[in-house]
Amino acid sequence: MRATRAAIMAGGRGTRMGGPKAALELAGRPLIAYPIATARDAGLEPVVVAKSGSALPALDCEVLIEPDEPVHPLAGIVAALEALGEPLVGIACDLPLLPASLIVALAAREAPLVIPADPSPQPLVARWDPELLPQLRASLATAAPMRRLVAELRAEVIAGEELARHGDPSVIFANVNDPDGLADAEASLAAERESGQ
Repeated sequence: MRATRAAIMAGGRGTRMGGPKAALELAGRPLIAYPIATARDAGLEPVVVAKSGSALPALDCEVLIEPDEPVHPLAGIVAALEALGEPLVGIACDLPLLPASLIVALAAREAPLVIPADPSPQPLVARWDPELLPQLRASLATAAPMRRLVAELRAEVIAGEELARHGDPSVIFANVNDPDGLADAEASLAAERESGQ
């Protein structure tokens, strides 16, 4: 079953940025606006998943509230799968350079879990299926690292030449974890705008 919705994960604390990242300004727009736009460009309905006290900018899409604890990337994925009950593409809110073509490719796959690997797995942008919920809940209870989880679940991967068709992995998976990452993302967006003119 093709995924038709994207869960944009915005429940992290953003400690290295000094607070939650969703509302940070990147090139004149909130950081979370980029994955929301990418999801829409890929033909998916975006749904933001955040903690009850998360600082979010004004949004024009559905917002799901995940439990306040634990603070773990998997918490938002579990909450979204439980609430929506259908396959989805999960996207971290701090990945502003993802191409829509990669999201389309993930959404179209039928395996329960599909992730890009460059060569390391990138579990913060992946296709997840509700049939995985028992394993995901168990992993969440132990706060296991995401990369260990995807290895245990034997995720299908998009890698090598197939992945390279969607862009340079060193660019498209660059996440905004700290002020340097924010500056790098701004520079990448500026270069993209210049090359498109």
